[in-house]
Amino acid sequence: MASPSALKLKPNHLFWVKLIIHIAALAPLCWTYYQAFTDNLGGDPVTALLHFTGLGAFKLLILSLLITPLARVLKQGLLIRLRRLIGLYSFTYAFAHFASYILFDLQLDWSLLLSEIIKRPYITVGLIAWLILLALTLTSTKKAQRYLGKKWQSLHNWVYIAVILVSVHFLWSVKSAILEPLIYMLITTLLLLYRREKLKRLFKKSLNNTQKR
Repeated sequence: MASPSALKLKPNHLFWVKLIIHIAALAPLCWTYYQAFTDNLGGDPVTALLHFTGLGAFKLLILSLLITPLARVLKQGLLIRLRRLIGLYSFTYAFAHFASYILFDLQLDWSLLLSEIIKRPYITVGLIAWLILLALTLTSTKKAQRYLGKKWQSLHNWVYIAVILVSVHFLWSVKSAILEPLIYMLITTLLLLYRREKLKRLFKKSLNNTQKR
């Protein structure tokens, strides 16, 4: 039986773990688009693309938030160094999701996009979540972290707002089969409950800052 030290993640393992993440994230995405462009993605390839990319973004976002609890439970501190990569791939899928919606569903009709954002609440909350993820992606570098200082962590705490909005977006976007989004909403709720002490501190800090103003 392997000793705990033998199973512990080491710095020289990170290259291979990251390589696996790159392949696991990019290969399905490229293959799905290949199927779509070769007309092998079913009778409604646009809907299939939107579902695949949207759900992929949600799964990776949840996984990025699970990294810290897993690192603590498994006592694998180096897992934290994978969080940024997984978060970036979450936005990659979210970008593909939004781009597919604009290109293939709306056919670059910008006036229709504006109308959809105003009229359809699930698109509104989805866009807000997308913008939050965009901000987190653009400020994910060490240079941005140094530049923003203490504000960096405050900004990146918005990831909790983003995951809530994504779960609502998913639930509101379906017309009948709500079991799948409800399962993901339950996972999101459990994840947030695990982080409840941190969320309480953030809420109290935000409340105090509001009262000072």
